[in-house]
Amino acid sequence: MEASLSSRIEAAPPEAGPDAAAVISTKALTKTFFGRGGNDITAVDRLDLAVGKGEIFGLLGPNGAGKTTTVGMLTTRVVPTSGRAWVGGVDVTVDPTATKRMIGVVPQVSTLDRSLNVWENLYYHGRYFGMGARGARRAADEMLERFRLADRAKADTIELSGGMAQRLMVARAILHRPHILFLDEPTAGLDPQSRLALWDVIGELHALGQTILLTTHYMEEADQLCHRVAIMDHGRLLALDTPAALKQSVGADTEVHVTADGDPTTLCRAFEQLEGVQRVQVTDGVVRVYLRGADPVLAKVVNRADEAGFALTDIGITEPTLETVFINLTGKDLRE
Repeated sequence: MEASLSSRIEAAPPEAGPDAAAVISTKALTKTFFGRGGNDITAVDRLDLAVGKGEIFGLLGPNGAGKTTTVGMLTTRVVPTSGRAWVGGVDVTVDPTATKRMIGVVPQVSTLDRSLNVWENLYYHGRYFGMGARGARRAADEMLERFRLADRAKADTIELSGGMAQRLMVARAILHRPHILFLDEPTAGLDPQSRLALWDVIGELHALGQTILLTTHYMEEADQLCHRVAIMDHGRLLALDTPAALKQSVGADTEVHVTADGDPTTLCRAFEQLEGVQRVQVTDGVVRVYLRGADPVLAKVVNRADEAGFALTDIGITEPTLETVFINLTGKDLRE
């Protein structure tokens, strides 16, 4: 399929080169899926990234933002349409074999071999990556202990809970000691307890110096785990910084959510006159008021709504989050 589209793949500019200080680097990386009748979809649009050694770097965005396609290109599963990408200094399209030796990948869907038991999934992964029989056995045993799966060594993978299966996927991905680990939506579908357990695993890997790039649409996950976050939507990079800096960029220290009977746009205009208001916007019928200052903000908001003739049906207050940043950038909820 890709070969038949070769005439539509652009050559990378000759001056493009990797960021010398980064272990993952992209320059104008683009992927367009060509459709019939000109119905082309650009999943990733001229993406520039640089991920440092030992960093936990997050790609945050809703489904369809281009996160998985980006990981696909970085891990050689998807051929870029244009632009370039380097992993460990290796051009992923020029030498995909060398790239695969350096990386571990945990995809969105389970790729555990159901014909093998838990221990065999690890052992044969090691053999596939060139480990001798003795070394693969030792590595498999060590990973089972490390990821608290030793008591499930002989179990069929289908018997594992979602959290256990995900831990096994991570254990398998790092068994051959990759320089870089890619986690694509690693906690999607997990219950809260399993999610927190996997967060602990990721933290332990980072403490050992592992470079990790993860994708997520959970703002709490990006906030808790990532040193830096790239916010994506419709294939484009909207913002990139530390979680703290991104939240500070909102320019407010309090966010009030208001729903009321009546026209939300009219209510929005009423709130714009409040002292300390930095911004007001409407998202899915909810008026969001961003304020700065230590005044009793709820009382001010309620009084202004009453003065404008609105009966409030719901009100809430919180600090700005990464979802706040996304809403400010796109005008829509991160979970859409």
